[in-house]
Amino acid sequence: MNIIELKKRKSEGRKLSMVTCYDAWSAKILNESPIDILLVGDSSAMVMHGFDDTIPSTIESIAVHTAAVRRGAPKKFIVADLPFLSFRGDLQTNIDGVRKLMQAGAHAVKLEGFDGNGEFVKLLTESGVPVMGHVGLTPQFMNAFGGFKVQGRSSEQKKKIIGEARGLEEAGAFAVVLECVPGDLAGEVTSTLKIPTIGIGAGSACDGQVLVLQDLLGLTTGFRPKFVRQYMNGAEQIAAALGRFHEEVIGGQFPNEKETYE
Repeated sequence: MNIIELKKRKSEGRKLSMVTCYDAWSAKILNESPIDILLVGDSSAMVMHGFDDTIPSTIESIAVHTAAVRRGAPKKFIVADLPFLSFRGDLQTNIDGVRKLMQAGAHAVKLEGFDGNGEFVKLLTESGVPVMGHVGLTPQFMNAFGGFKVQGRSSEQKKKIIGEARGLEEAGAFAVVLECVPGDLAGEVTSTLKIPTIGIGAGSACDGQVLVLQDLLGLTTGFRPKFVRQYMNGAEQIAAALGRFHEEVIGGQFPNEKETYE
């Protein structure tokens, strides 16, 4: 998979699949799967490190996760998130951050929002760095939004999201993530753009869909967003396996002779 193939898939009407990935062991599994794109998201701050939001994520942490994913999934197209404020400083600092992620193994980077980012997106694409955009509910803006809330319901928000998506395309982005926006708005953006849209909580009209790996495997307990579909109850199955292991250790059934060296 590459950015040329991604654009071709849109023109052919073939959907794209993307899931998050943060470590080598899950990357090895995904490497043998049909999934098209792996996203090393700043959601790692929440999923892997237990924070309440994505704000604590840093270039250094994303680079570590990206390197692990690249080692585990050498056959996959990997996109790495540019975390909170990492691309809003001076130009050299911004470039250094992108360089670290690309050298860690990313094939592309993703950034949130468009306002104030257009020239940087253009510079990156002209420098050989593929850029994926992200509009709608942009988690790095959750404090400005007043929390994790659906975007694009008002006419003003709708106009802004359409304008941002178009701006990203014009600046050279190869794809745009649409997060938590009404389905009709996502459909309008998708039909307007020549580049693929990848939705999360944005309905079925997008050119592709993305979910957090732990969410779709049912490994996340507690609150579950409306847009998440669990394809297995991983947390329950893991708990059962751990329970069996504990019982067999206590009961002396593990290890047996076949599992013991002479």
